[in-house]
Amino acid sequence: MSFRKSIRDGFLGRAFAVIGAANAVSATIEAGRRPKARDLRELGIDPSMFGRINH
Repeated sequence: MSFRKSIRDGFLGRAFAVIGAANAVSATIEAGRRPKARDLRELGIDPSMFGRINH
């Protein structure tokens, strides 16, 4: 396995993915829009249940 692949698929890659998803969800909520399902799933939130959360 190459070094780049190990970073992308390992801890650092996962950490950057979660941070990016959190930033994207935060920005869309602040703008009054619904976040992308992909970003919600990355954070462990069920997209179908998101609409039921009172925020």
